[in-house]
Amino acid sequence: MNKVALVTGGSRGIGAATVKQLAAAGYAVCINYVTNQAAALQLVDEILKDGGHAIAVQADVSKEDEVVRLFADIDRQLGRIDALVNNAGILLPQCRVEDFTADRINRLLTTNVTGYFLCCREAVRRMSTKHGGIGGSIVNVSSAASRLGSANEYVDYAATKGAVDTLTKGLSVEVAGEGIRVNCVRPGLIYTTMHADGGEANRVERLKTGVPMQRGGTPDEVASAITFLLSDAASFITGSFVDVSGGR
Repeated sequence: MNKVALVTGGSRGIGAATVKQLAAAGYAVCINYVTNQAAALQLVDEILKDGGHAIAVQADVSKEDEVVRLFADIDRQLGRIDALVNNAGILLPQCRVEDFTADRINRLLTTNVTGYFLCCREAVRRMSTKHGGIGGSIVNVSSAASRLGSANEYVDYAATKGAVDTLTKGLSVEVAGEGIRVNCVRPGLIYTTMHADGGEANRVERLKTGVPMQRGGTPDEVASAITFLLSDAASFITGSFVDVSGGR
């Protein structure tokens, strides 16, 4: 029987690359999306044509009732979840802290932090041997911004990723004796459409000379780290952080 994985924000960028790699590795994958149904369904079709198994489920992970429904849909359509990739996140236009509004900050927090906590909660309730599960693996997608701060651009986004780092460390210890591994990847400058959400589609090109490897990364390079951390090859790794950032 295939292992079951959920990738939140799985219709584009790092999420979509991860979905493809997990499907190729034999997982039955749930592709979570908020609005981009066409991209999610196209990804499902690609996986099915390649002989894999995937479904697409719409849900806004910042909303508790929708997270509960998302996991219930997985229970019903795919069975017990083995792997969670917390990837859904938002980025708002570049802005200095002195110009932030409470609405902006709270919007980022509910999706990038509350959403991760809620998905971890539902996964633990299903995976933990304490609750009759057989274990599992969680990978949280953070950002190099959690270490660098993103001054003059996205300090609020960076702060949400700092919270993800702390969630990873705390939860990894909490459930280590219950068969669940919790790890984190921290992408650096990656070529995704997310930069356009911040108002600068070519941001990687502007900043790549500051990366020791002198280039931006690809979604596939991040997905490879995620897939490894979920795999049995990483069976003694928990509470760890993999920086996929070209040395920055």
